[in-house]
Amino acid sequence: MNINEAKKRADELKVILEKANHDYYDLDAPKLEDDEYDALMRELRSIEGEFPELLTADSPSQRVGGSAQSTFNKVRHEVQMGSLQDVFDVEQVRAFVERVSGEGAKEFTVEPKIDGLSVSLEYHDGVLAIGSTRGDGFIGEDITPNLKTIRSIPLSLPEKLPLLEVRGEVYMPRKSFAELYEQSEKNGEPLPKNPRNAAAGSLRQKDSKITAQRKLDIFCFNIQRAEGKEFSTHSESLEFIEKMGFHIIPDVKICHTADEILQRIDEIGQLRHSLPFDIDGAVIKVNDLALRNEIGATAKVPKWAVAFKYPPEEKETLLRDIEINVGRTGALTPVAVFDPVELAGTTVSRAVLHNQDYIAEKDIRVGDIIVVRKAGDIIPEVVKSAKHAENSEPFFIPDVCPVCGAKALRDEDEAVIRCQNIECPAQLLRSLEHFASRGAMNIDGLGEAVVEQLVNANLVHNPADLYTLNTQDLTALERFGQKSAENLISAIENSKKNEPDRLIFALGIRGIGQRAATLLCKKFGSVEAIMNASTEDISSIDGIGEVLAKSVYTAMREPHMLSLIERLKELGLNMKYSEQKVSDVFAGLTFVLTGTLPTLKRDEAKKIIEQRGGKCSGSVSKKTSYVLAGEEAGSKLDKANELGIPLLTEEEFLKMANKEGEA
Repeated sequence: MNINEAKKRADELKVILEKANHDYYDLDAPKLEDDEYDALMRELRSIEGEFPELLTADSPSQRVGGSAQSTFNKVRHEVQMGSLQDVFDVEQVRAFVERVSGEGAKEFTVEPKIDGLSVSLEYHDGVLAIGSTRGDGFIGEDITPNLKTIRSIPLSLPEKLPLLEVRGEVYMPRKSFAELYEQSEKNGEPLPKNPRNAAAGSLRQKDSKITAQRKLDIFCFNIQRAEGKEFSTHSESLEFIEKMGFHIIPDVKICHTADEILQRIDEIGQLRHSLPFDIDGAVIKVNDLALRNEIGATAKVPKWAVAFKYPPEEKETLLRDIEINVGRTGALTPVAVFDPVELAGTTVSRAVLHNQDYIAEKDIRVGDIIVVRKAGDIIPEVVKSAKHAENSEPFFIPDVCPVCGAKALRDEDEAVIRCQNIECPAQLLRSLEHFASRGAMNIDGLGEAVVEQLVNANLVHNPADLYTLNTQDLTALERFGQKSAENLISAIENSKKNEPDRLIFALGIRGIGQRAATLLCKKFGSVEAIMNASTEDISSIDGIGEVLAKSVYTAMREPHMLSLIERLKELGLNMKYSEQKVSDVFAGLTFVLTGTLPTLKRDEAKKIIEQRGGKCSGSVSKKTSYVLAGEEAGSKLDKANELGIPLLTEEEFLKMANKEGEA
């Protein structure tokens, strides 16, 4: 390769990598796979190494990707938040150890590399003052309110140093990611790609309440700055921040030789699929902090550390078919059906292909040899097509619904294709299941199997038909006796008394969850007022933005929705919202509920608390006022005892509630 060819290729690579950085860091929507990005970066560095005159200060190889978002205030990092030099094989690890050993390094730490979003936590006199993203390493984004929703981040420290800046990695646990994925799938929303992207997107929410719902966590792994305290080793600094209440990077081991380091890398690699969080490598650091300063850093990376990157576990298999599933919002979701393969300890044979853009971008065709893996070691995904079958043709999601044959159109503002028939059987089944679910109308006994029976028997065509059923209708169905029929009819009848925020959620308006439904009802007071509200009125609610406001406004003007609400009103469902405040006896108090109470259901106890001005929390902390404990109370009870939080029995709780008003 001559200088002209090298310059042309380097310029191409810079454009590709800068675009990839923007997609990954700023949009949280990467187009390149990690290994593809790494390969391109290695190629660019190789060219710049061979032709030093092509190395420029603005090369992607010389700086951290990402930039501060205009939606957040900018924060200048006093200590650069650099990235790490990646290594990919045994020889590169040995070369690193040999180099820094030659400069005096005798002790190393080896730790898992958490796959998340790097942040800085700055404490002034022991109080969290600023939390920010890495950004470009020098300027990041102030996301303090969102970081404060992460319960494992201490808001104040036991030792009040004048200044302490800690660096950590925010991540989404695999369990939280699986829950978010399942909920997004149910609601017909775009599916999160992997835990890292989901964590990054959650941290950049304008509404910190949404961030709080995502159940993020953090591991801290470095002290950036400290005043009033000195440390001689990295391991010593980790011990200190752990005493300050931080979750430190887990299972850090001290090693002395390249062989010990490589053994530890292998041990972490074998554990990676069993961990409750994602890792994408192992980090090797010189332990001596003074020596680190002597070894120094390049413009982008420290010379005293490297990150060993594990190759993703990927398997090739034959794509047999692409099925189209229809969700309750009418979304047509393509699903790859392939020969079973073993990934991350389980056998998988299906993976969601998201939408037409995803299929077209990867040019996935039936009959292809495809490469599959598990996102976050949880959700199977198709990485790419490795080889097309002979005479294969590009795949297109049909423009008719595979269930009812009605027209299917692409949403104007989304990549989703939806069935336009509101009475489509596939939509009906899922809509009815959602309508009756616990968070919605909470109709006990109306599960998936019963809903399917009712639809197949032609007894129910929309949610309003549920309220016209009688015991004779039900006893005519298989597995329904007189008692079970009476119980279900009673549960349906009782649901009429629900507050209308449950009904608003049950209607399945796109993007409107339980919390948004409650906000709407608190603002407008009735279903009728919500129906008449403008987008401006709706978007003025704290916690509901323009997109959700438009979704509500549009839904409340669709003929089928108007007809359904009118019929539900005629059938006697409650359409007026009342918070039913009883007293202020619990004002300023925070309760945590745990275990099974003798007579009260958890929702009932929560309602009693909120009607009396109190709040409910999902976890025990120093701010918890009381823990209401029933039988089989678990770790929350242990935590309450540890912190000295007062415990209440149901009887004691009801006595407190009845000091003013009635329970």
